[in-house]
Amino acid sequence: MNKQIWFTAIVMLLIGGTGGYWLAEQQTSVMPMPTKAEQKAETRAKILFYRNPMNPAITSPVATKDEMGMDYIPVYVDVADVSSDLSGTVTINATVVQNIGVRTIAATLTTLSRTVRTVGRVTFDEKRVTRLHPKYDGWVEKMFIDRTGEKVSKNTMLMSIYAPQLVATQEEYLLALNNAQILKDSTFPDVRDGAKSLLRSAHERLQLLDMPPHQIQKLKERRKVMKAVHIHSPFDGIVMNIGAREGQRITPDTELYMVADLSRVWVIVDLYEDDLPWVREGDAAEMQVAGIPGRKFSGVVSYIYPYLEAKTRTVKMRLEFDNPELALKPDMFANVTVKAGKQIDAVIVPSEAIVRTGEHEQVYVQRSPGKFEPRRVVVGIDSDGQAQILEGLEAGDIVVRSSQFLIDSESKLKEATAKMLEATQATHAPAEMDMKDMNMSDMKLSNDIDMGDHSAGEPKGMSKGHMNMEGM
Repeated sequence: MNKQIWFTAIVMLLIGGTGGYWLAEQQTSVMPMPTKAEQKAETRAKILFYRNPMNPAITSPVATKDEMGMDYIPVYVDVADVSSDLSGTVTINATVVQNIGVRTIAATLTTLSRTVRTVGRVTFDEKRVTRLHPKYDGWVEKMFIDRTGEKVSKNTMLMSIYAPQLVATQEEYLLALNNAQILKDSTFPDVRDGAKSLLRSAHERLQLLDMPPHQIQKLKERRKVMKAVHIHSPFDGIVMNIGAREGQRITPDTELYMVADLSRVWVIVDLYEDDLPWVREGDAAEMQVAGIPGRKFSGVVSYIYPYLEAKTRTVKMRLEFDNPELALKPDMFANVTVKAGKQIDAVIVPSEAIVRTGEHEQVYVQRSPGKFEPRRVVVGIDSDGQAQILEGLEAGDIVVRSSQFLIDSESKLKEATAKMLEATQATHAPAEMDMKDMNMSDMKLSNDIDMGDHSAGEPKGMSKGHMNMEGM
């Protein structure tokens, strides 16, 4: 009975073992090959190095802690991403993209224009200002306009001056006038011409000494020397300065009056260097001053000075404004808006989308949802928060306009990881090649030995057999 039980147990064990082996073989034969994702997960499990949690630039080949006792963070190899993506490309989960506030915008092709806003100061139109100086020594006899700020019209009498030189010139003129009258009927042409020439020279000297035409005519009619010579205003304007008073001795260095025509004024503004490419002569301008609230004055850019101010790093620009009511006063401060007429067709992105590293500019382009690629660009001019892209982008490219500095930090870390991986692979590649070469050599040598033993052994066997047969 016991033998039968043992026999039955042994048979069952053999059947179970045979069935288990067959089932295992079947499962192995139908088991699928690992997917790329599984291979990637297996590869990702390999740690490349460890980095400092506070400073990614500090790394360690082994797990360690920083000075604060914090564990270094492992950095895993991601061969698929490094091989397929541009160095520095960042892949972010959709939830993280939303949490950190990543916003994107498409680069567009549009026409750029610019409105330049600056400040300026009202001043005189230099072509409408005159400073009256005498051309002789003398004394002020009488003043007819003795207060600054007074309005004067053209030919208004300002003052009278006694000048000995003018008195002597008047006497010469009277003598030449009498001489010409006496010799006008002379039978000698040279005498007549000489008298006329002398009269003409005396008359020109009076004009050159700024004696008014009406006084010269009066001198000619009355034949009497006038003690005082009048000074008149050359145009309509405002008396801005008086440099002499009654009884004062004057010389050619004395400024008697400064008269300015304020019906048209200049405004001098400072133009910054980045605004310089936009503005040109003839552009329209608007101006507002604090002293006249709510009113806008229209003018035009008349001149851009050809030099830069060293202290302010700005260029002076001159604008002209009509001022018929004399509302604009010299030295008023003004807020000026220049409507630049220049327009440029360009690919543009928001200025905040550009990451400026100091060495170059770059943007982050969205290649697919959650995947961002760094791309260097050449930036042109800025206009109202929009930047012109000369190279690196095309219209329609999607760029990151917010949180790009977080993406940039991750991109720099990813790029550093890729470089370290390349260096590691380059270091280990020769060793792997040597191992492969050595394995191939060993295999070849082993095959040679096996084939040699077989070929050498077969004759020996045959010889033995032959010998045995002979023995038999």
